Amino acid sequence: MAIDQELYRPPPPVTPPEGGSWRQRVIPWWPHPNILTGILLGAGGYALGHFLGNVIAGNWARFGNTNMNDVALIIGYLVATLGFLVGIGALNYPVAKIFGLDPPLAKAAPRGLSRYFAYTPDHKVVGWQYLIGMLIYFFTGGMFALAIRTELLFPRYHSHIFNPETYLTIVGIHGTMMMMMMTSVIVGPFGNYFVPLMIGAKRMAYPRLEALSFWLTPPAYIILLSTMLVGGFPTGWTGYAPLANEAVQGMDGYEVAFALMALSLIITSVNMIATIVDFRAPGMRWTRLPMFVWGALTTSVLTALAPPVLFAGLYFMGMDRTVGTALFVDAHGGSSYLWENVFWFFGHPEVYILALPGFAIAAELLPVFTRRRLFGYNVSAAGMIGVCFMSWFVWQHHLFVSGINADMRPLFMLTTEVISIPTGFIYLVAMATLWKGKLRFEVPSLFVLAFYLNFLIGGVSGVFLSDVPVDVTVHGSFFVQAHFHYTIMGGLIFAFFGAIYYWIPKMTGYEMNKTLGWIHFWVMFIAFQLTFIPLFIVGELGMPRRYFEYAPKWATLNQTASAGAYAIAISMIIFVINLVYSMVWARKRSVENPWFSRGLEWQTATPPPPDNFERIPLVLSHPYDYGNPIEDIPVADLRGVPTPAVLAASAAGVSGGSDEIDDPPGPGAGPGDRGGEQ
Repeated sequence: MAIDQELYRPPPPVTPPEGGSWRQRVIPWWPHPNILTGILLGAGGYALGHFLGNVIAGNWARFGNTNMNDVALIIGYLVATLGFLVGIGALNYPVAKIFGLDPPLAKAAPRGLSRYFAYTPDHKVVGWQYLIGMLIYFFTGGMFALAIRTELLFPRYHSHIFNPETYLTIVGIHGTMMMMMMTSVIVGPFGNYFVPLMIGAKRMAYPRLEALSFWLTPPAYIILLSTMLVGGFPTGWTGYAPLANEAVQGMDGYEVAFALMALSLIITSVNMIATIVDFRAPGMRWTRLPMFVWGALTTSVLTALAPPVLFAGLYFMGMDRTVGTALFVDAHGGSSYLWENVFWFFGHPEVYILALPGFAIAAELLPVFTRRRLFGYNVSAAGMIGVCFMSWFVWQHHLFVSGINADMRPLFMLTTEVISIPTGFIYLVAMATLWKGKLRFEVPSLFVLAFYLNFLIGGVSGVFLSDVPVDVTVHGSFFVQAHFHYTIMGGLIFAFFGAIYYWIPKMTGYEMNKTLGWIHFWVMFIAFQLTFIPLFIVGELGMPRRYFEYAPKWATLNQTASAGAYAIAISMIIFVINLVYSMVWARKRSVENPWFSRGLEWQTATPPPPDNFERIPLVLSHPYDYGNPIEDIPVADLRGVPTPAVLAASAAGVSGGSDEIDDPPGPGAGPGDRGGEQ
């Protein structure tokens, strides 16, 4: 059944009562929840939950082996999260509906700057919230990375900055912050903001769930950081059992924070899939979907299926640590191998949850800056679908050295190498698009080119790691770490900054400073190579990762890598200066479509109006028709087609995509035509 996009409209401005003014009416604070009320109720919720946890654990202790401190801490975290969500207003709408009241959000939605600190159903505001949030999480994780590289400036026999336990916690928080919090670094900000615009929709399918998906991330962030106050955790981002069962209370924060992010990802994916499937404008058939939308869709399929497995594993680990179950404890009949399989069944699709949005951003920007139709559009989309499918068959290559059944190694070595085929499809399409293209060297296109170079290095090194003999040799070394950073940071983060420079003019109406953008790119690109190429070498020489002491012969390579890490930090400072200068001081107005893109998101006003489009547009042509006569055909008719068929379909609440419209529509064609998809 199709969903009527016209049902949702932003609430009208709240005006003073007739004959009076706002000064004559005292409005209590509680009908207007915001981030401050969320923090207050979150803090109160933690105190209440910690108290209840102690009471519950004290009663349970009479019947078995219960860890009172872990129970109190976990329940405190959960009640704090619930209190924060109540304070931010996440439960106002469902509670009001349950009791038959007018939803508060419909009566007075936040406006102005305050809406960015409130629970709002506007997908563009949620996109901004995600963007600022992800930048904060990224910079925080980067600070922990600098702490790691600072400790590794000198080999053993020198004084240490951190003790071993603190160092392992820093390594764990850095990895968890980057892998957990940064999973939504592209789909969160740009998926929520631009997917409705790119498919011709006025909103996301479930606006309040969209807001909830973001507001679950701040509690996860705070809980993860709080682990340093309760002893930290020694497991890295993987949370390996049985070490996790033996760890101190900081491990509880890891479990709850990761579980909250898993829940956020699940909610985001359901919303994104529903929006793309059911809210496409007429004429936006599957073969006209922008590549970024394909990337968001395939990523959402992975995030709908993989995080529930992690969520279940974290639940059972929490039970092991609190009430004495032994699912992952070998000594009591459980199996630590079970955790490894559960975690990596999530963890390797997680790698592609990070990689696919990067590929999608690069494929979206490449035709714009080469002025060529994307070579092999269908092949690229098929490659993304192939990666999405094959990512479920490679997880056990992380267990090659674990001692698990060696007969499984050939199978997972094969599947790991086979997944390079759909990945190669995506990569070769990009190279063919570049071939003889009239490439414009703008800041976004520089980040795209760097993405492909970095991912090539990461991908080639990954082929070696899929081979059992090589993996057994370098597993657990800095070689693996360098490979991983080339694949994820060299891919995802470079694509992320390319997307920022490309879409910020659309989101704000202001240009980013081009000179500072070029400086940011070159400092970041050179520093990235300076950081991670030495780590390939030091890993080949045998230095294990997660060690904070090493032989003096590796000092020069480690110091070079540390210098590169500090240079990356300098590039981030340049980016922040550029962002603040361009948006706050310079405020140079951008033209409506500075990149001359045919993307549907660029066909509406800049910044986009509240409803995105005055009417649901009628898509007329492919978004990548560059460099041929068909480029003169408009991408879409933003006025719609006011025929009786359209009006009847609109009255019936029919909307969505159509696979039947190949050419500009004739009489009777309009936003209600869904063809065979209905």
